[in-house]
Amino acid sequence: MALLTEPKPSFRPPAPTPRQNPPSTLQMMRIVYRNPLELWGEPSYNEPWIFVTGGIGGPLLIANDPGLIRHVLVDNAKNYKMARVRQKILRPILRDGLLTAEGEVWRRSRKAMAPVFTPRHIAGFAGPMLEKATTFAERYEQAIGGRVDVSRDMTMLTFDILAETLFSGEVAGEPEGFAHQVDRLFETMGRVDPLDLLGAPDWLPRITRILGRNSLAFFRGIVARTMDMRKEKLASEDSEAPEDFLTLLLRAEGPDGLTREEIEDNIITFIGAGHETTARALGWTIYCLANLPEERERIEDEIDAVLAREPDPVNWLDDMPFTRAAFEEAMRLYPPAPSINREAIQNDFYADLEIPKGAQVLVMPWTVHRHRKLWDDPEAYIPSRFHPENRDRIGRFQYLPFGAGPRVCIGATFAMQEAVIALAVLMSRYRFDLLPETNPWPVQKLTTQPQGGLPMRVTRR
Repeated sequence: MALLTEPKPSFRPPAPTPRQNPPSTLQMMRIVYRNPLELWGEPSYNEPWIFVTGGIGGPLLIANDPGLIRHVLVDNAKNYKMARVRQKILRPILRDGLLTAEGEVWRRSRKAMAPVFTPRHIAGFAGPMLEKATTFAERYEQAIGGRVDVSRDMTMLTFDILAETLFSGEVAGEPEGFAHQVDRLFETMGRVDPLDLLGAPDWLPRITRILGRNSLAFFRGIVARTMDMRKEKLASEDSEAPEDFLTLLLRAEGPDGLTREEIEDNIITFIGAGHETTARALGWTIYCLANLPEERERIEDEIDAVLAREPDPVNWLDDMPFTRAAFEEAMRLYPPAPSINREAIQNDFYADLEIPKGAQVLVMPWTVHRHRKLWDDPEAYIPSRFHPENRDRIGRFQYLPFGAGPRVCIGATFAMQEAVIALAVLMSRYRFDLLPETNPWPVQKLTTQPQGGLPMRVTRR
């Protein structure tokens, strides 16, 4: 297969061109169903906020200003609940999992999971992450010189790591079938259904949910079997159950803790979505670096130097700033979770902006990360933005790959450590290069996915 070897001094990854004119209602519904990233126009990339009083769903505030984002997500977070449309997409899948639960249910779940994601526990995951990444990398020995789909591979790799670290490798089912069902679930139930945009009653059947029933049943089946396997081990006198995330949740069941249904919902949240965001960001990172050979070589040199002197992966996140920066810049351009949705509970004010009760508030990392008033050359992939000497120039609320406020991603540090370890293992051994058919297009289906995958050629370094 022919490679695209022409060097590119700068790289602007593929992305929708901002719209010059607002779409009609019918056009908007089609775009939102097909790919919401194609909806946004020039004002979304230039203005601090946009307030729309009419249209589907009532008042809508699109927040780009970091101060306004902080106000909604942190300073006055108690006045903002999860938005209706977002919940209509996610709740049928995750029910009362951590991403969708609210109020006391959310607080109970967050409290129950917090011990697993302390710095000490996350550091303890570094060894298993390295082991799984190394084992996975060995598969590429059978594909040297051939074509692989990096996007699909990263889904399987991060699933392997998640299963080993949080579930001690005791997740029912096969990874290959799992990867296929993830794609199917996000292709169907992971989309905005037009009926939800129109505010149709819940009893009207949604085609997205009908198409996703089998995939959702598949995941629920995995969770039920996984829980049963662990409960048998906990009850057995002949075997010792590992003290991991799964055991912690099961032991939290009770009147003062979690219900069985909440435990199931949180397990499916982490199995179904917990690895997906990291997988997508890894794939985009490898793709972007293949378009910048000089940057890739700099990272390879860094990885080689660190691996030669520091075998303990717990230190790699701090010791590999260029590798980390490449991943963070990929998350800027392709935020794994491209939208954060809230709804105002009561009237609110920010500066001279009035936010009425019931207004939908949309914080779009996709547009905030590409906003022309917040970033220099925002459409270009420039990892040096995140080099140590430049990090202080990036405001906390202009870069939101893991959200912010009370509902900031509980696994953010876990994901960063996992990503750097995975990149170090893969890039120390192999190079992934572009093929003529490597032509990804970013599509929002819960996460920012490359339509058509990431077909690339793998060679040994």
